[in-house]
Amino acid sequence: MNRIAKFEKVSLEQFREGWTDTFGPADEGVIEGIYAQIRLPRRATVGSAGYDFFAPADFTLAPGETVKIPTGIRVWMEPEWVLKCYPRSGLGFKYRLQLNNTVGIIDSDYYYSDNEGHIFAKLTNDTNEGKTVEISAGSGFMQGIFVEYGITVDDDAVEIRNGGFGSTTK
Repeated sequence: MNRIAKFEKVSLEQFREGWTDTFGPADEGVIEGIYAQIRLPRRATVGSAGYDFFAPADFTLAPGETVKIPTGIRVWMEPEWVLKCYPRSGLGFKYRLQLNNTVGIIDSDYYYSDNEGHIFAKLTNDTNEGKTVEISAGSGFMQGIFVEYGITVDDDAVEIRNGGFGSTTK
């Protein structure tokens, strides 16, 4: 098995910035408490392909509601690998919980961005059965799978990333 990546927490300052951008100002002690409880993603079993991401706080999503979750996580990985993120299978199956970008793509060079490669997940409760989704702090809500990729023989990309969503097309 290739060992090609390592999960880390972003700095407290970066987490605070992401949390405040999403939820507005909060008591510093609250943010520090949430940050202290962040768990690094991990596989549940030897045969699991996906690394479970754990909720940093409690979230409740009524039908049609959306939340952007600052995970507090970043990932270093070898070049030529990508982390693909999906909702946890059970949440998608039971509630139609969806990532707003369908599949989150975390490129290896995102780690070096000004935001420390902070991974966010924007989730929508897309239920057609009127179900409310409750995600408890510390429970798995998203899974990431590392995948190797190739490039075309005539590829000539030389630009350096600095940012997340849409940063590679600016």
